[in-house]
Amino acid sequence: MSKPIFKIVDELPTGGLTVSALRSLDFVIPGQWNNLVGFDNTIRTVTGETDEALVQQIGERAITLFNDKSEGYQRALWLYETVDSASGLLGTAALMNRVGQDTFLGFLKHLTPKPERAQSIDLSVKLVTEIVAFCQINGIPGDSIGDFLAALKDYSGESLMRMAALVSFDGLIPLGASFTDKALSLVKGMSPSELGGNQTFKGVKDLIPGQNDAGKLNFITESFEATKRWMDGFVSSKGLTQSNVADNLSKFIDFSEDKLDYLGALLDVSVKYYRHTGVQTLTRRLVERAVAEI
Repeated sequence: MSKPIFKIVDELPTGGLTVSALRSLDFVIPGQWNNLVGFDNTIRTVTGETDEALVQQIGERAITLFNDKSEGYQRALWLYETVDSASGLLGTAALMNRVGQDTFLGFLKHLTPKPERAQSIDLSVKLVTEIVAFCQINGIPGDSIGDFLAALKDYSGESLMRMAALVSFDGLIPLGASFTDKALSLVKGMSPSELGGNQTFKGVKDLIPGQNDAGKLNFITESFEATKRWMDGFVSSKGLTQSNVADNLSKFIDFSEDKLDYLGALLDVSVKYYRHTGVQTLTRRLVERAVAEI
């Protein structure tokens, strides 16, 4: 690992595009997410502990747990970081694609995947990343879709915010209202080699269950089918639409309404919500476990 976990948590941004984009989703889950940054601050907030010696003891135990390679915490962090950076590359390609459609540079179209198709893979891979990271953090087999679905009902705080961002920024904004149907049918119609060529998938494929790309595609499809009802229910119960997500984003990010595909690409390149909230989830779990073990 390049950096110690306490440093990663201490260096989480308190402002900027990622935090602004996440704040724009407060209307979806009011008051659920506060941007918890700083390692000691997280320990105090999660435990309610004020005794400095105890805060330090909890911190040391949490660091030991994180550093233990037999635990899944480092793999979970790697997933959260990698899926964001890999999908950002896709966003750059999608912007190039738009240039191709809007100007005489038509040849550019052939260099990049059609955004909708690529975006569907992106959404599916990010969803699977959540499942696998959840399993790593909780020390259960990586293909436990059932355990994940059971836990998803109780998601709160930064974990729920991450799912809200997934649905909003990777689903509604780029793909529109019926994004789950659209993405699922595109994924079902896809060949293993097409999946294998996708940048976001390439980034995290080593930890996705499955013997080969075909097996991994099956797992992705199965995961999406299993989680689809939750995503659809979340959208309808929160009254989420492409336009109310975009309206709330426009309070923080400047863009025009007719450029939603650009907005999708901008979010892809600039908003690292998976890593940001992933680090927060991971730290919370580490602290909770460290307290239990002291």
